[in-house]
Amino acid sequence: MHRQWRPGRGCARRASGSDVRTRVLEICVDTAESLTAAIAGGADRIELCSALALGGLTPQRSLMRLAASAPIPVNAMIRPRAGDFVFERGDFDLMRGDIDDTAEAGLAGVVLGASLPDDRLDAASLRALRAHAADLGLSTTLHRAFDLAPDLNGALECAIDLGFERILTSGGAPRATEGLDRLEGLERTARGRIVLMPGAGIRPDTLPAIVRRLPIEELHASASEAAPKVSARARAFGFAPETSRRTSTQIVAELKEAWRKAE
Repeated sequence: MHRQWRPGRGCARRASGSDVRTRVLEICVDTAESLTAAIAGGADRIELCSALALGGLTPQRSLMRLAASAPIPVNAMIRPRAGDFVFERGDFDLMRGDIDDTAEAGLAGVVLGASLPDDRLDAASLRALRAHAADLGLSTTLHRAFDLAPDLNGALECAIDLGFERILTSGGAPRATEGLDRLEGLERTARGRIVLMPGAGIRPDTLPAIVRRLPIEELHASASEAAPKVSARARAFGFAPETSRRTSTQIVAELKEAWRKAE
């Protein structure tokens, strides 16, 4: 039987009183090979996906079961298809089932999001999905559907009201380094009520600029490198993309070291 992580286990806590401030480097992976590489490099938590080239989709149940044996917490992406985050009823049925699968596998939490056609957060749907996950003992992260919202401060208050533990965000920009001004403003507005986890384009050389400006407790990165190309014949038949990436143990370790040196 897979062990069941308790909500919040292995996650950062805001320093208060005798609490010790913990830094959490979350690495997103989409294969068993990358999962092993992230752990070897020193990742503190895993975001488990499939199809990272599409921004990350729900991982296969077999990969969830494999990841449940990891020595660190693993959160599963709950995203049934590529594209935007405006989901139909059938999509939400799939998402509820995927949340059930995550709990059954014994993972720590889920990463999810949903938008209205105008890109505001779909609060009603998110409330139901988050409550379903919480009832199963899963932690909840709001993903970068947040960054599409036209009013980030409003989306922040919505996420807090819904009970999410953290928000993965680039400050409404394609990359976190481009959204630093907004990230600073969001941190001031949040006032410790929710964890803001910067992500998107974070590499060992860009991390110090982020850490210098933000009171970071958690960071999200892919720590990826170009993967060897599959055969030209497989690519010609459309079985594989022209380029692909995989998690690098070395880059994960370099991110940890860059973070240590920057503080």
